[in-house]
Amino acid sequence: MKRCALVACMAVLSVPACAPVQPVKPAAPAVSPQQRLSAVLAAAGGDDKELSVQPLRDPEVEDLRMRAAQAMSAHDYASSAEALNQALLIVADDPAVLQERAEVALVQGEYERAETLAQRAVGLGSEVGPLCRRHWETIRQVRQARLDEASAQPKVKDAAKQAGQVAFLAMQVAEATGKFESCTVPGVNRM
Repeated sequence: MKRCALVACMAVLSVPACAPVQPVKPAAPAVSPQQRLSAVLAAAGGDDKELSVQPLRDPEVEDLRMRAAQAMSAHDYASSAEALNQALLIVADDPAVLQERAEVALVQGEYERAETLAQRAVGLGSEVGPLCRRHWETIRQVRQARLDEASAQPKVKDAAKQAGQVAFLAMQVAEATGKFESCTVPGVNRM
């Protein structure tokens, strides 16, 4: 018995020392593209006191938008994107169609495209109301995704540069939040 214990001790002592185990930093909670889209759709909010102007649209564009909405409901994002791309060939400057296409890009994880389309819609659309909130929430979600990714990165050699990037991304998220909040104006009390 003593011999077995001696062999076991020698085996343990003969193992080279390992580097100390570093605690693993828990990963930031991942937000899926579908969750980001849900946040955008919820952001439209609004109530019956808020003015929301809808332009008259080309019937072909409306058909394409309906086809895109049906495809989105079926989680067929490629078909939805294609229908909206066709609609944009007809009406390239329609903020609602641009926003819908941005939302498809968001759910597909195409964050650059989503932000570009939403930014373009902002430049063409209203500065208040549900559509404005959807534009800015899309932009905020994209920027938040970038911030989450940068924050979850392991520390790099140039920690100051990484910290600067995280601070810049946080500032961009804050800017989008401010723009989002300015999209809501008090409703008119009709009573």
